[in-house]
Amino acid sequence: MATAQAKQPTTEIYYPDSDGKPMADNTIQADAMTIIFNNLRAMFAENPDVFVAMDLLWYPVQGNPRIRVAPDVMVAIGRPKGHRGSYKQWEEGGVAPQVVFEVLSPGNRKAAMNAKRRFYAKYGVQEYYIYDPDTGKWQGWQRRGKRLMRIRNMVGWRSPLLGIVFRQGHVEYPGLLRANMRPFLTFEELERVAELEHLRAEQARLQAERERQRAERLAQRLRELGIDPDEA
Repeated sequence: MATAQAKQPTTEIYYPDSDGKPMADNTIQADAMTIIFNNLRAMFAENPDVFVAMDLLWYPVQGNPRIRVAPDVMVAIGRPKGHRGSYKQWEEGGVAPQVVFEVLSPGNRKAAMNAKRRFYAKYGVQEYYIYDPDTGKWQGWQRRGKRLMRIRNMVGWRSPLLGIVFRQGHVEYPGLLRANMRPFLTFEELERVAELEHLRAEQARLQAERERQRAERLAQRLRELGIDPDEA
């Protein structure tokens, strides 16, 4: 008589949402990362299918949580906005982040950055950019087949996927331009722009209200004179 085999318990694989490392090693690096992140978020704010993240762990391989990296900033085109504890590629339709940015800090080593480039090349990144806030210089790589190939001249380079233009930066300011050639702004500058736009909209609303009231007073005066406003 056959006996039923007991089911073996399955072990759930844990994918940490943090690697225990600080987001940035210093304020200069943090400022540059934040400028890139905030401006890309603002650029794609009206597109529900562009996900932009900063210092988010990316797991490209299901079942192996040791294969992971946390780009300083990454952009996943074709993925919905929303909060995530980490970016698990198999839960994102298999879509790898197409564009990643790294901002150098004193703790970065050439070997570590080369390892990151190999990781990004292996797991599907299309464009990879490194900013050095100490020199204001950019380095870039673009996918050619299975490899990420160096972009020889980054000054004036336009990202094929994002449309942004690269130029020489200075200190924490990365020197990037939007597709319309407007410069990337700091958080404080973005706040001031938003406030100005709010004031302009409020002024336009008040002007429209004044015009409406003026038209109503004129119509009332015409009616008092026995004139149909629609025929005046």
